[in-house]
Amino acid sequence: MGRQWLKTRGNQIMALVMALMLLLLGRLFVLTVLQHDEWISAASENYLRSVYTAAPRGEIFDRYGRLMAGNRPTFTVQFSKGSMKAAELNANAAAVIGILEENGDSYIDNFPVVYENGVFFYSYQRDIDDWLASQGMPAGLPAEQAFDEIRRRHNISDELDAYAAQQEMINSGVAPPISVRNMVYTKDQDKAAFLSRYGLDGAISARDAFLALRETFEIDPTLTVREARGIMTLRNELSMLGYLQYVPVNIASGVSSDTVLQIEERSSELRGVSVATESVRYYPGGPAASHVLGYMGRISESQKERYVSELGYRPSDLIGLDGVENSLESLLKGTDGVKNIQVNSRGQLVSVVSETIAQKGSDVYLTIDMELQKSVEEALERGLSELQEGGTFESQWGDYKYREAQPNANVGAVVVIDVKTGEPLAIASAPSFDPNQFSTGISSEAWNALQSANPRDLLSPRPLYNVAAKTAVQPGSTFKPITAIAALESGLNPNTQLYDGRYVTIGNRAYRCLLYTNSGGSHGNVNLYQAIEVSCNYYFYDIASGMDYYRNRPLPFKDDISIEKIISYAKQFGLGVPSGIELDETSIEAPSAEKKMSSTKNLLKKHLLDNAEEYFDDAVLRDKTELMRQVDEIVGWTEENPTRSVILKRIGELGIRESQVANVTDTCKSTYFNYAQWTMGDVLNISIGQGENAYTPIQMANYIATMANGGTLNKVSLIRAIEGEGLVEKEQGTKVELSDPEHLDDVIEGMKRVVSGSGGSLRGSFSGLPVQVAAKTGTAQRSGKIQPPDEVEYIMGHLGEIDASLEWESVEAEMNRLLLVYPNIYSSANRAVRKAVINLSRYSESEAERRMDAFKDSYKPFAWVVAMAPVDDPQIAVSVLIAQGNSSGNAAPIAKEVIAKYMELDKDYEDYSLESSFD
Repeated sequence: MGRQWLKTRGNQIMALVMALMLLLLGRLFVLTVLQHDEWISAASENYLRSVYTAAPRGEIFDRYGRLMAGNRPTFTVQFSKGSMKAAELNANAAAVIGILEENGDSYIDNFPVVYENGVFFYSYQRDIDDWLASQGMPAGLPAEQAFDEIRRRHNISDELDAYAAQQEMINSGVAPPISVRNMVYTKDQDKAAFLSRYGLDGAISARDAFLALRETFEIDPTLTVREARGIMTLRNELSMLGYLQYVPVNIASGVSSDTVLQIEERSSELRGVSVATESVRYYPGGPAASHVLGYMGRISESQKERYVSELGYRPSDLIGLDGVENSLESLLKGTDGVKNIQVNSRGQLVSVVSETIAQKGSDVYLTIDMELQKSVEEALERGLSELQEGGTFESQWGDYKYREAQPNANVGAVVVIDVKTGEPLAIASAPSFDPNQFSTGISSEAWNALQSANPRDLLSPRPLYNVAAKTAVQPGSTFKPITAIAALESGLNPNTQLYDGRYVTIGNRAYRCLLYTNSGGSHGNVNLYQAIEVSCNYYFYDIASGMDYYRNRPLPFKDDISIEKIISYAKQFGLGVPSGIELDETSIEAPSAEKKMSSTKNLLKKHLLDNAEEYFDDAVLRDKTELMRQVDEIVGWTEENPTRSVILKRIGELGIRESQVANVTDTCKSTYFNYAQWTMGDVLNISIGQGENAYTPIQMANYIATMANGGTLNKVSLIRAIEGEGLVEKEQGTKVELSDPEHLDDVIEGMKRVVSGSGGSLRGSFSGLPVQVAAKTGTAQRSGKIQPPDEVEYIMGHLGEIDASLEWESVEAEMNRLLLVYPNIYSSANRAVRKAVINLSRYSESEAERRMDAFKDSYKPFAWVVAMAPVDDPQIAVSVLIAQGNSSGNAAPIAKEVIAKYMELDKDYEDYSLESSFD
């Protein structure tokens, strides 16, 4: 039937038509149903373009409306994929790179596969190895071992979890690039994310990854590696956008007018390439207030989920990474504008479909007085410079001649606070940096220049480190007013005289007055005012313990005094608690019995691990898990403090070398267990600002401000006003619990005598000022030796003087043996080389240690001065800290200059009111 039907010509034509119709219908089904989304997208991309305009960032002003951080227009080259196929995309990428290079303009290069000297490698691994080298650790060291080594070096308690330990490291000036969630380097996480994006195996070599991506991007095989890599760099930026690849990415900022002209002239052939005018952050003051303002930086791989996926940032956006640029990111960040336009096949504008105008971020007014800030920074830098040389601090209010050069006094901080409001007027840290370096993304060379020159020296200059907010050290005698307040509240009569008996003996230790230590003398009978004036330690030992030690009788206090009471007042004055400032700050808990116990345990653990090769059997040394278990077991006995016989028995049952059982027992018992408990010695140390006390310059300034304003602890806040919201309402301060406010007057009277009294440590230091100042000095000891950048080089250079019988070849061989056999113990050559010398030396261990350190400088004490002025109506509180300043008096000329500048500038601003700016 079918064949008969097809025999006629008419039916054959009809069958052909029907077949063609079925074919057309099938194709129509594919195009309109199966490929609907693909063709709709292609059609839109052919005719619709989205042009993005980055919103200007909110500007930052000082309290008087002076610009601190602003925006300036700049030309930015953008690149987008659109509907281009690989060949055109690659050609245009190569062309725009050629234009940029021809005109000397740099372009963004975040592509992590690097080709140098004929070798491919991942930049991630180089970054990890560079960081390890900067910390004196071997390349390839696992992240967990590196983290444990940093924990050990900084004496960070094992009782802290990894997150808390990492914060302690950051507070100490070391930011390990390690994800504590799974103990891997953050760069390894970035590498995994990069390879995963292209479906590549995590173990693929850099060379093979390059070849695979060259194929993925369909790059012309005749191009050189350098040319291909340039294209990959731009293609990678587009790839990071994911499904938003039609969004343009910034590939070059601040380009020259020649580049702009050439791109515009070739716009018809360079599809996807455009020039936009965007704002770039700039800081007119350069390094002024750099630690307050912070700096900008690119969004890292690990930050993309938060900023790009959740908050809608573009991958090429810069964000605040430190200072108020970071803490106020949500206020300062604006809303980008977008213009949807229709173009013809030649890329010419047909019409604007829709447009959303970019909205600038909110302007913020800080409490900082920029003119005072600059004066404070200049005074700090000049003071440090003259002190290093033993020169003269010249001032119109009187010169100060430094008696002795302190070449390592190159780090310091000054904080000035309004005593009535708690507003910081100036916060200076030295050394500083210029945040303009970060405005368009800092180069690796510039970044490295801002790092510590010697990571092994914890007090070496770190330009990016905010000393004022993060350096918490012992306050020394500046803490004595706190002890005085606690004693007055317990019933101390400020006029009662107590005799300075030179030293107090607790157990087998003498706690001395400084005068006795220096000259064997005594202050004689002193009352509270005189004791503060001459800073008599013995007097404060008496009032802190409620005991007249010279006469061996209790003081007639109406209420008991205790270390807990002293610490309670320290906290009420803002010491050992967060200040509230909008900066990353260190806040070390005030001293306590629990804190001392934890610290002692950590010191014991560090000692056992440092001497593990000497103490433990080889079988234990080769098993890190077993080694840590046995160390933790010994440390766990600290609170129990067993008898020597019990410790001896327990130690004998562990993997301790038989020859070391008695030594380890006696060390644990006499050096650690017996001193882990809270004792009267701790009370005496803490009462004079030593011991477990550790506070920042910001906390110290706020403590003095609280004393100066009559006992109200205010939150330290940098935010004075916000655009659209007006002046920020200040939180009500917290009153210090005082039974008699005149107790503050008693303490301030003593501080006045520090400056004006015949025995005051600042006698004459503030002469020439038109106002009276109350102040207190403090010298905080810093034990230990300044470590060289490379211990191996140091030992090699001094080996003949350390032990003339040793040859370097034998020491090096022993060092390498230790690194190979005991990798769990010796995570760096710097540690292994010292043990190698000890093992081979003809001297005892202690003598070998002494001889190895004989050519290193010792740390000098921290120098503190805290002050308030004018005394009759206090307006400002000032704290000055100089690391390795040696003598507290060396900080005085800086404090004097700051107070004088404030009084001078304050007259210029007496009629200014920020409120009028928001009317």
